[in-house]
Amino acid sequence: MQLFYNPSLDNSAKQFIFPPDESKHIVRVLRKSEGDIVHITNGKGYLFEAEILEPDQKRCRARITSQRKSIPKRYKLHLVVAPTKMNDRYEWFLEKATEIGVDEITPIICDHSERKTIKLERMERVLQAAMKQSLQTVLPQINPPISCRDFLESDTTVGLKFIAHCQNGEKMELKRRVIADNDVTILIGPEGDFSKEEIDLAKEKGYIPIALGRNRLRTETAAIVACTTVAMINN
Repeated sequence: MQLFYNPSLDNSAKQFIFPPDESKHIVRVLRKSEGDIVHITNGKGYLFEAEILEPDQKRCRARITSQRKSIPKRYKLHLVVAPTKMNDRYEWFLEKATEIGVDEITPIICDHSERKTIKLERMERVLQAAMKQSLQTVLPQINPPISCRDFLESDTTVGLKFIAHCQNGEKMELKRRVIADNDVTILIGPEGDFSKEEIDLAKEKGYIPIALGRNRLRTETAAIVACTTVAMINN
């Protein structure tokens, strides 16, 4: 199944006109013709089935024939992850976390961060592509970057809250801390790790230090391990 994405589509829609780039893809690449069926999601949990009425390369028009809403997960996962030095590594994390099942992502700028700027629009496109590729109907939310301290000071998160860091101290493995059907927020720092001050502030705000295994992991690897662990506990 080929899945298309359009956030403006709602459950009252009767017809839909694809934008020029998707119209061209449908007609020239997929070779769809009148009467063929395509699938669209609005990223809000709805999957629409549509019949092509006009297979025009610039303005492909389709009629909505059915719709269904996916059953929401019993938990939400928020990954708060520092940008990596190389953009492609962070994009890889976004792609794989979307495939596995993340609900919200916040890039945080830390004391030891080497990269302090990100291209939010590009990351949105990565999330959209990963959602479509994995045939999901809910697009993860990505927030504007924020400093670690500002995030913690303004944090109103409910549910389980963890911080993964490399400094010595008492830590339990994440898989022994996660409880099924509970919302989870996990902080993961940059290649240079969180500073002591950031860790202390996180603890003050109720974040519990956790380990993600015996080996030291790159930022993007740690985020994927955390995402996978939470998903497995909830399956």
